[in-house]
Amino acid sequence: MISRKLLGAVVGIVFGAVALTPAAASAWAPAASATVTPGVQTFTAGGQCTANFIFQDGGGVYIGQAAHCSGTGAQTDTNGCDTGSLPIGTPVEITGASNPGTLVYNSWIAMQAKGETNPDACAFNDFALVRINPADVAKVNPSVPRFGGPTGLGGSAAGLGDTVYSYGNSSLRAGVTQLSPKQGIVVQGAGNGWSRTVYTVTPGVPGDSGSGFMDANGAAIGTLSTLAIAPVPASNGVGDLRNELNYMRANSSFSGVSLVNGTEPFRPNLINAILGL
Repeated sequence: MISRKLLGAVVGIVFGAVALTPAAASAWAPAASATVTPGVQTFTAGGQCTANFIFQDGGGVYIGQAAHCSGTGAQTDTNGCDTGSLPIGTPVEITGASNPGTLVYNSWIAMQAKGETNPDACAFNDFALVRINPADVAKVNPSVPRFGGPTGLGGSAAGLGDTVYSYGNSSLRAGVTQLSPKQGIVVQGAGNGWSRTVYTVTPGVPGDSGSGFMDANGAAIGTLSTLAIAPVPASNGVGDLRNELNYMRANSSFSGVSLVNGTEPFRPNLINAILGL
């Protein structure tokens, strides 16, 4: 049994355009003082999730979250092709920003508008884009807290035993940031390249929905989508970011959106990440 909305619910409240140029990179806030980064909490109509990565195009700067963060179905409604969602234009609160962002893309809405019939896409394409208010762009840094990176967009292949890194920010952790950095392994691929099943220490919990995953080289590979109760208990389903972005580019006006690399080097050391070193 898989629960996607469970990951976005906490005690009853649910929680690339052009390549980055040196001129654009210089506009990012310093990583040490930025308040809007990958891993911050987002709130959509009260639903809490964790943002994954920063994206941009000629029209703005965006932060990613899971599509189901704005879903209106039940906790076990995981099919994006037939589950309701809040509309495009819905305001999204972003921790660290002074103004709400705006939901501008949701893969579930895009698939329903297209009449998508691919069962793998329907089950695993779980990505949304929130435009950051221009007044808050100066507060943004694209680096993943504690780990640095991402170093680029990774591939869709999921090798058994591949190492992965993530940063969750569920309020269930009560603000204990030492519990946010996670390291784990891929235990199986799923959905013909649309998803990976992973085990991490600690596992993703309610409120971690949408958080980003990087591979052993710091490349962004996925977004946290589901908590699996069976057949692999306490594992997480991680939607494939490359497929999610390709789908968005082909089926929306955001064909030019690109992942923004971190300004901080990738540091794949879980102990140092926990200690904040």
